[in-house]
Amino acid sequence: MRFGKIGMAAAAASLVSAPVLAQAVQPAQPVSSIARTGATVDGESNVEGGSGIIIAILAAAAVIAGIIIAADGSENTPTSP
Repeated sequence: MRFGKIGMAAAAASLVSAPVLAQAVQPAQPVSSIARTGATVDGESNVEGGSGIIIAILAAAAVIAGIIIAADGSENTPTSP
């Protein structure tokens, strides 16, 4: 029982202290003095999510197949004598 209370107290302390420890430290230099440069791009990517339509059609087919299987009218219940 005592270990459970100690464990709960440790969990509560970690939940309370996590946001404090996760706060950002002030940078050594001001952010405005740091300049970012972009990378060069050779060509554009042809991946635009064209497979999303195929996945949606397959998902719809799976849902429809599940409904058909669940609503199957076959009576497989045993008959009692």
